Amino acid sequence: MKKYSSYFIILTGLLIITSCTKEINLQLDSAAGELVIEANLTNVNGPQYVTLTNNVPFTNTNTYPPVTGATVTLKDQSGKNYTLTEGPKGTYSVNPLVGTAGNTYTLNVVSNGQTYAANSTMPATVVLDSVTSKNNVINTGNNGKIKKTISVYYQDPAGISNQYRFVMTVNGVQVKSIFAYDDGFTDGRYVSSDLRQTDIDVYAGDTVTVEMQCIDKSIYTYWYTLMREQGQNGGGTVAPSNPPTNITPAALGYFSAHTTQSKTIIVK
Repeated sequence: MKKYSSYFIILTGLLIITSCTKEINLQLDSAAGELVIEANLTNVNGPQYVTLTNNVPFTNTNTYPPVTGATVTLKDQSGKNYTLTEGPKGTYSVNPLVGTAGNTYTLNVVSNGQTYAANSTMPATVVLDSVTSKNNVINTGNNGKIKKTISVYYQDPAGISNQYRFVMTVNGVQVKSIFAYDDGFTDGRYVSSDLRQTDIDVYAGDTVTVEMQCIDKSIYTYWYTLMREQGQNGGGTVAPSNPPTNITPAALGYFSAHTTQSKTIIVK
């Protein structure tokens, strides 16, 4: 699991984020000591992970205490249950397990006497066609070197609502920028999308890997909200807040059943 080590604090008040289909009413909560659930189930046969931590005040460093001794289970739509084993502290896993597109999965977490549940439906795979690089005509890097922008290409299926998340690493380091898109304006089209970010400068010779996740609507809402807030806050790293979640009762974090695929390029 690719774990984001930090979330983004949200200024006091209500933030209304408009998408092409609806408004998102972002509730505000920055209290410390709350449970953070980061759970992923993919279509790759192997270990599946759930990470449990407690959040910390925004004045603290981004070190989140692990939550130990919880009971964590996954259930598929046929009713089969899988119990996850803890190790290392705060990380719970089951191996092997593979998710199937079209199936709905249920996560249950029991921690400190409280039970949390979440459902996520794994979408069908949309093939990542290619990843390329191009000159960033706006910015130049150190010593006049040309910075590069990474682009992804894929064919969006017509007549189906699709949502995507992309995760990029540069020379083995994951960029903090969040990339979450839907097909509200690209349904059925061949899509070319630039993954614009200012966290890590990319130059010729760098190794870049892009993971493409096909995600369900609730998880898209979660990542899209964080992406918008990240843009407004300049991409700073701060303490967790609470974007819309698919966890009940509401907790920090998410449960995502998604497909995954990756491509790696040497930047030219």
